[in-house]
Amino acid sequence: MLSDVTTEAKKLIAGVDTAGVLLIGKAGRFESVAGTSDLPHRLDELQMKYREGPCVQAALDDLIVRTEDFRSERRWPLYSAAAAELGVLSGLSFKLYTSSQTAGALNLFSFQAHAFDAEAETIGAVLAAHAAAAILASRQSEQLESALSTRDRIGQAKGIIMERYDVDDVAAFDMLRKLSQDSNTRLTEVASRVIETRGK
Repeated sequence: MLSDVTTEAKKLIAGVDTAGVLLIGKAGRFESVAGTSDLPHRLDELQMKYREGPCVQAALDDLIVRTEDFRSERRWPLYSAAAAELGVLSGLSFKLYTSSQTAGALNLFSFQAHAFDAEAETIGAVLAAHAAAAILASRQSEQLESALSTRDRIGQAKGIIMERYDVDDVAAFDMLRKLSQDSNTRLTEVASRVIETRGK
């Protein structure tokens, strides 16, 4: 889905030569994805190296960050010089919101200075909203899969305890819960241990 967004950005917004998404992952780590070429990934690597740049600023702070000409940009001197050396002269970055948190930034780049106008910002903001919705849906799907897997492990462990100790499912769950509390271990970990030791 994110690749669709960057591809559409390149088609719909005049001046976009390449596009990508910088995601904020677990533990605040950045991940460069959905590039329409290798260049957005290289630009993101430069931002990580120099700890500055428009994509990071959009991901962490500003809603929209527009750079008219990297050759004269003073906000990120090291990054700007490196971007210009790669032939990238202007950029447009949009914060990606997912409910209560920021997920990253949609980043558009041009080989021309002053490539982006108000219309580019409007279209980019709409595409950024689509990208944020896709990220949110993906994260919710991952959480649901994790919850279902956890439920299945606990159910399997309950079944083993029911068979081994000839108790009903309520008593089996109480035994799991007590083991969890007594050992100060998460319930899912206790369930996994029960499953692993079932034949022993």
